[in-house]
Amino acid sequence: MVAPVTSDPRAPAPFLTGPVILAKQLTLALGQGEARVEILRGIDLEIGVGETVALLGPSGSGKSSLLAVLSGLERMSGGTLLVAGQDFAQLTEDGLAEARRGRIGIVLQAFHLLPTMTALENVATPLELAGAEGAMDTARAALEAVGLGHRLNHYPTQLSGGEQQRVAIARALAPSPRILFADEPTGNLDAATGAGVADLLFSRAEAAGATLVMVTHDEDLARRCQRIVRLADGRIASDSAA
Repeated sequence: MVAPVTSDPRAPAPFLTGPVILAKQLTLALGQGEARVEILRGIDLEIGVGETVALLGPSGSGKSSLLAVLSGLERMSGGTLLVAGQDFAQLTEDGLAEARRGRIGIVLQAFHLLPTMTALENVATPLELAGAEGAMDTARAALEAVGLGHRLNHYPTQLSGGEQQRVAIARALAPSPRILFADEPTGNLDAATGAGVADLLFSRAEAAGATLVMVTHDEDLARRCQRIVRLADGRIASDSAA
């Protein structure tokens, strides 16, 4: 049974007894009139608490757009979407931002670290902006957990690509989110470094008890997830155990 949902992002997150993500006939279209492009075409998707799910498909299949909608970075055009107890269809842009805070962590292919801040500050600042107590201590613990306890005061330009992605993972997981979204998290890394980052991503998500939804074009990486959802032309082509 799915716990009652609320459209008020300020309300305490309810204990979820059903899917952490539930999408029905989800659509996304960009542009108007003759320039209108259908990106997502009626997505039905259910993801349970603690599941690991890979979104796989060719370029242009809609997998990154689906992740953007599921994470609240992009507004859906139609359908229904419940994420971590929140009705995303009913929320404003500000409401979506508030709903993500503390519930959703996002790791992107580009690291998006602030160049003028140290690793510690990059992880702590979002916590401070969210009003979390002990933000520096939480950030320090998160960086130590990804093996960067000795790089706390280094700036992004002083870190390797793999280290920067580990900072991004620490930042995403520091608030203990229910859901971790990752969009091609190893795409900018060489094979060996990417494998290490993937190991870390899975292990930290498991340790946090977080649901992991990952966009990838890497079949081997996708098979590490419990499920593989294949997209084609904005639709789900298959959804099966890995």
